[in-house]
Amino acid sequence: MTSQVSQVPSFSVISGAQVHQVLAGAEDEVVSTVEAAYRLHGEARTVNPDSYFLRFPDRPSSRIIALPASVGGDVDVHGIKWISSFPENVAAGLPRASAVLVLNDARTGYPFACLESSIISAARTAASAALAADRISRARGTRPTRVGFIGTGLIARYLHTYLAASGFAFDALGVHDLSAEHAEGFTGYLRRTAGDGAEITVHDKPEDLIRASDLVVFATVAGEPHVTDPEWFTHNPLVLHVSLRDLSPQIILSAWNAVDDIDHCLKANTSPHLAEQLTGNRDFVAGTLHDVLTGAITPPADRPVVFSPFGLGVLDLAVAKYVYDRVRDAGQLHTVPGFFHELKRYG
Repeated sequence: MTSQVSQVPSFSVISGAQVHQVLAGAEDEVVSTVEAAYRLHGEARTVNPDSYFLRFPDRPSSRIIALPASVGGDVDVHGIKWISSFPENVAAGLPRASAVLVLNDARTGYPFACLESSIISAARTAASAALAADRISRARGTRPTRVGFIGTGLIARYLHTYLAASGFAFDALGVHDLSAEHAEGFTGYLRRTAGDGAEITVHDKPEDLIRASDLVVFATVAGEPHVTDPEWFTHNPLVLHVSLRDLSPQIILSAWNAVDDIDHCLKANTSPHLAEQLTGNRDFVAGTLHDVLTGAITPPADRPVVFSPFGLGVLDLAVAKYVYDRVRDAGQLHTVPGFFHELKRYG
């Protein structure tokens, strides 16, 4: 008996403009989506394999990364993000990162959508950090009012947007970047968005920014630690170590540490991985953000607290599925006719 195809699978392409239209102003919903994904991950209702790195011998600073994943629960989707990082783009006036994401049907495995994903990636990164900052600061009993940004690219802008949407109101904002031009551009953005009463300072040295901040955000492209002195953190700030390789092992070991996933974060010579290599153990990691969300661990107020998120593919899938559902419900999907052609086994 010859089986028949009951329904021809469809395939849609969702542009960056559509992604932006869905996500702009929806920060609260994105944070909730990311929190739900973290909870599913903590309950072992996701699959999140290692990321796969495509590197180039003639361009060692560049790479393209594949993040396959699967999310259960109400998300119920498989997929993969394919994101490139070419730092040389910045000098040419292009963003460093570009990305697409493919969603696969959980029942048939057929891909059903391809989404521009640099915006999704930035949003899930910022939502993850803002969620951590909110829950960790609540648990510590202190709400940061002085924030400092080290690294001033697209991710820093998204981080500020999501922190503001999560209820953070900053009296003072610090900026530090190796590029004076980039620092100036980010400062201009802050002046437009942070409010007239906010004090904005561009710091020549990272030490000055860190000592002046009770929330420190690292959003750089650093490949190895460049901040090495634990004494800079004796005022016990909350550190969002988004770029993962800025802090020396000594700083990590002097702090209370949480990550998003221990196995994923402690590899590829991240700062926590260097600390593991130095000590031979992982005892310095208190737990995960899921542990913070469930109350299994409580961050202290009398030590520096560092959150190091590796960035999980399950978060990208959850946010991408949120975008897909909104575009579909609005009747704005751009479906590619005849994308799947060979659907009959024997012709």
